[in-house]
Amino acid sequence: MSGSYTRFRMIIFRAIVVICMMVVVLRLWSMQVVSSEDYAAAADQNRYRLVSVDAPRGVIYDRQGRLLVHNVPSFTVSVVPGDLPEDELEREAVLRRVADLLEMPLRSEDGSGIDDLIIEHTTGAYATGKYVPVTVARKVDRQAAFTIQEESLMLPGVTVQVEPEREYLDSELFAHIVGYMGRIGQADLDARADRGYEAGDSIGVAGVERTQEDILAGTKGQKHVEVNSDGREVRVIATEEPVAGNSVYLTIDTEFQREVEAALAKGMAAAGSDTGVAIAMDPRTGEILAMVSLPTFDNNLFASGISYEDLAALSNDPRHPLINHAVGGQYPPGSVFKIIPASGALQEGVITESTRFECRGTMLLPNKFFPNDLSQAQPFYCWARYGHGSINIVTAISQSCDIFFYKATGGFEEFVGLGIDRLGKYAAMFGIGEPTGVELTGEAAGLLPSEQWKRLTYSESWFTGDTYNAAIGQGYVLVTPLQMLNATAAIANGGTLYRPQVVHQVVDIEGNLIEAFEPEVIRELEVSPENIELVRRGMHGAVTNGTAYRLHLPEVDVAGKTGTAEYTELDDDGNIIMDEWGYLPTHAYFTAFAPYDDPEIVLIVFLHGGGEGSQTAVPVGEEILRAYFDVPVAGQMGAGG
Repeated sequence: MSGSYTRFRMIIFRAIVVICMMVVVLRLWSMQVVSSEDYAAAADQNRYRLVSVDAPRGVIYDRQGRLLVHNVPSFTVSVVPGDLPEDELEREAVLRRVADLLEMPLRSEDGSGIDDLIIEHTTGAYATGKYVPVTVARKVDRQAAFTIQEESLMLPGVTVQVEPEREYLDSELFAHIVGYMGRIGQADLDARADRGYEAGDSIGVAGVERTQEDILAGTKGQKHVEVNSDGREVRVIATEEPVAGNSVYLTIDTEFQREVEAALAKGMAAAGSDTGVAIAMDPRTGEILAMVSLPTFDNNLFASGISYEDLAALSNDPRHPLINHAVGGQYPPGSVFKIIPASGALQEGVITESTRFECRGTMLLPNKFFPNDLSQAQPFYCWARYGHGSINIVTAISQSCDIFFYKATGGFEEFVGLGIDRLGKYAAMFGIGEPTGVELTGEAAGLLPSEQWKRLTYSESWFTGDTYNAAIGQGYVLVTPLQMLNATAAIANGGTLYRPQVVHQVVDIEGNLIEAFEPEVIRELEVSPENIELVRRGMHGAVTNGTAYRLHLPEVDVAGKTGTAEYTELDDDGNIIMDEWGYLPTHAYFTAFAPYDDPEIVLIVFLHGGGEGSQTAVPVGEEILRAYFDVPVAGQMGAGG
C-alpha cells in the first residue's frame, strides 16, 4: 500500500472525526443553549405540578334551618397518566392491579374501563394532558382505598383522595326541588372554562343544585408541589386556598312539605291517580311554601353515579318520576282556567256584573254554511246537563258554568264575545305560555293557542268551537300547575303577578347573610280592582255554595275554583281510552286562597286522571289548608293540645 493512499485514508478519517465532533458540539449547543428553556420546562413539569384543590361546596337548608343536603367524606381513586410506568407491560400490570382492587374492568366495550377513561382524557380533541389526574372511581370501598394506599410504592401514578360527596336528607321529599349532581359534561366544561372546572368534576345537574351552581360551588384553590420520579408529592411550595361555596336556605318548611305530600298521596290513592301535584305559595311575595310532585325518586342514587339498572328503571317508568310535574308537566287546565276569560271579558267591557246568560245545559252552535239547519249545528254542553238558568259572572264562576263562558268568550248569535285574540292577550298577561322563572330546572312554557298557531301546526282554520273549548281550559290550551297557581295568586292578591321563588336567602360558610329574598314582580295585571274583586267573589261563592262545597273549613274563610279537564290517552292497541259511558278520562284540579279578606296562602292540587275536581281534589286542598292553619278535623286534638 502506497504512502499517498495511507495519507488519503487518514485525511478521510480525520474529516469524519471532525464532522462527528461538530455534530456533537452542535447538538450540545442546541440542547444547552437553543432548547435549554424547553428542556428546563419539561424537567420542571416532571418535578413541579400545579394541583387543583376543590372548594367545600355549600349546603342547602329548609326555611327553618333544617339541613337538607350536606357533604360526607368519600374515597376517590385517580390516575396521573404521565406518572405511569413507560414500559407497556409494567403499565398494564399497575392498571390491572387497580382494576382488580376496584372490581372494575381494565377495558370494556362501553368505555367504562380504567384504561378507557385514561385514553379518553389523554387523546382526542378534548385531551386534558398526561399530568392531569383522571378520576377512575368514586365512593371507593374503604378497604380497597386503604390497600391502594398501602401498595402506593408499587402503583406509581395512582392516588387516593378523600373528597366530599353529597348526601341528601329527606331525599324523596325534596328530590325535585333540591335536585342532584353528576359528572360534568363537555358542554359545561366549554361554557365554564373560566371558572376552573376540570374533567371529572361534579356539577349540579337538576333542581337547586343546578340553578344555584355558581353560589354553591365556591372557587377552587391550587397547590404548587414538588414530586419525585414516581409522581409522589414530596413538598408543597405554595398554596392558594380555595374559597368555600355559599349555602342556600329554601322558602320551604320541611314539616309543611311533609304534610302536603301526605295529603296528596292520600288523595291520589282515593282517586286512583298515579301522578299528582300540590303546590302552596304566599300570594303576597311569590315564595313557594311547599311543592310536591308524585311519584318521586331517591336523589342519593345520583350522588356517586347512578347505575344503569336504576337509571333505566326510572327512565322507563310510565309515570315519569324524574320529571317535576309541578313545573314540567303540561296539561289542559279545565275550569280553573275560567278566572282568565272572566277577567278579560270584564275588563274589555264584553260583560259586566249585571250581564246574564241563559244556561239550559246544552247550546247549539249553528254551522256557518247551513245556519238555518239545526241538524247541522254542533252541540256544546255544560257539565250540569240540567242547566244553571239565567246567571251572571259571579254565579258562573261559583257554579263553573261552561255555557256562560262559551258565550262570554266565543260569542253567540248577535252577541260578540271576547274572542281568541283578546283571550290570548289576557292569558299571556296571567303568565300562560311562558315559564314563570322559578329557580328550578325543567320548567315548561305551556301552550297558548291562536289562529296562526293552528294554521301553522295543523294547516286548519280557527273555528268558534275552538274558542269555546279554550274558554273552559280545553282544546289546545296547556298549562303547568305552577303557572295556574301563579295566575290564581294574582287574583288573590289583587292583580300582581310575582315570580315564584324557592330560594329564601344565601349565607356564607360562617352563616353571614349574603343575599336575602326579595319579591320580584313580573307585571301588574291590566285588570281593574273592581273586576278582580268580582272574580274573587265568584271563587268565594264556589266554596260557600258552589262546586267546592265539599271543603269543610268553617274556621278559615276560603275562596277556590274546581276544575275537571278531559284529556286523550291511548291504550296499547292505539285506541282512545273511554269510560263505560263513553266519556274521556279527566284530570282533577282545585285551586284556592285563604283567608279570603287577606290571603296569605294560595294552593293548587292536580290529580292526573283523578276524575272530578270537586270530588277528589277539594279534599286534598282542605287537608293542606288545615295543616297550614293548624286546624284539626272536628274531634281531633290540634298540635297545641
